[in-house]
Amino acid sequence: MRRLPLIFLAALAVAACSDDKPVGMTDIDVEHTPTMLTRNVETLISDSGITRFRITAPVWYVYDESAEPVWRFPESLLLERFGDRMNVEATVRADSATYFKDRQLWRLDGHVNISNTAGEKFLTNQLFWDQKMHKVYSDSFIHIERHDKTLEGNGFTSNEQLTRYTIRDVSGIFPAAAFTTDRPASRRDSIQ
Repeated sequence: MRRLPLIFLAALAVAACSDDKPVGMTDIDVEHTPTMLTRNVETLISDSGITRFRITAPVWYVYDESAEPVWRFPESLLLERFGDRMNVEATVRADSATYFKDRQLWRLDGHVNISNTAGEKFLTNQLFWDQKMHKVYSDSFIHIERHDKTLEGNGFTSNEQLTRYTIRDVSGIFPAAAFTTDRPASRRDSIQ
C-alpha cells in the first residue's frame, strides 16, 4: 500500500521529463503577457554614463518577447529629463504611457502635462516623443501657457527641449496691454 504513492510520483516525474517543454510551461501569449512587472517604480536612465532621466510610476510592464518590444505604464508616468549638471530640464506627466523600444518612441496618453526650462506649460491629450529624430509632436489639441500669452492649436511639432515649436491651426490669448502702445503706428504695425 505504501508503494503506490511512490510509484505514482515516479510515473509523473518520468512523464514530465519526457515532454519537450520545461515543467510548468504552457503556450504563453507573448504579445499579452509581460516578461517583467514592477510596482512603485523609481529608476534612473543614463546615456554614456550620464544620468539623463528619472522615471516614476506605480506600475511598469515590460513586453520584451513581443513582436514589437514595448514598456507600458498604464497607471500614470512622471518623467524628468536632466541636463548635464543634473538640473531638471523638463517634467512630463501623463495618465498612461507606452515606450516602443526598437523605434525609441514614447506615446503619452491622457492629461499630458509638460513643463520646460523656460517655464512654459504644454497640455494635451496625446503626445509622441521620437528619440531617434529628437522631436516631439502631437495631432491633438494643444494648450501652451507662456509667461506673456497662451497659445492653442490642433497639433504641433517641437524639438526635444520644447523651446522651438510650430503649432497648427493656432489661436492665442494675449493680454490687452500687448495691443496698446504710446508710439505712432508704423507701416509695418498697421493691418491692411
